[in-house]
Amino acid sequence: MDMAPKTKQYRVLALCGNVLLLVWVALWQIYLSPHVHVNSISVAIAWCLPLLLPLHGIVMGKPYTHAWANFILMLYFLHSLTILYIDQGERWLAAVELLFTLMAFVGNTLYARSRGKELGLKLKKLSEVEKIEKKQFGN
Repeated sequence: MDMAPKTKQYRVLALCGNVLLLVWVALWQIYLSPHVHVNSISVAIAWCLPLLLPLHGIVMGKPYTHAWANFILMLYFLHSLTILYIDQGERWLAAVELLFTLMAFVGNTLYARSRGKELGLKLKKLSEVEKIEKKQFGN
């Protein structure tokens, strides 16, 4: 099914945000500010691994994957806000992380909603689910 131009823009925003965040986190942990007492490669892998979980579905353009990937992004959102608050030396690194996280979050949300509507995907209302369950399982 063809994609509307707005949906394509949301997809580009989501892809850019997710990929840029992944690259940024790796660069931050390996080159820009490696941890003094821990292997920087191990730390980078630990920070990048959650971002790799939804990457295939995001690249494939699956609306559901875009939606649940936002739960993973909350880790990076909280991390960036915490660093912005407590660490003056890494504030600029955290600001970039926050920017990429917000790009990915907004892109994922708008793409999932827009593409979901185009494909006719929607979540049932709780009252509809309850009616179906009552029919299926009785009282």
